Amino acid sequence: MPFSLPLAAAIYLTIWWIVLFAVLPLGVRSSEEAEEEIPEGADPGAPASPDLLKKAGITTVVSAVLFGLLVLFAKLTA
Repeated sequence: MPFSLPLAAAIYLTIWWIVLFAVLPLGVRSSEEAEEEIPEGADPGAPASPDLLKKAGITTVVSAVLFGLLVLFAKLTA
């Protein structure tokens, strides 16, 4: 591997967080858009069903692919 283990972990975690923020808004519908009853005092723009575990899984897979491509690129250019 072209990176030391701590550097590889730091790069992967950075990629993971960036991808997470790109994936979070996908498929989100507000309670108002979903025509659900909104409890008193709740924000009508709050997500009806955020599906965070599903998005974390998608983020992990996409990040692993991107990190693999980065490692491959680093090996080819070294």
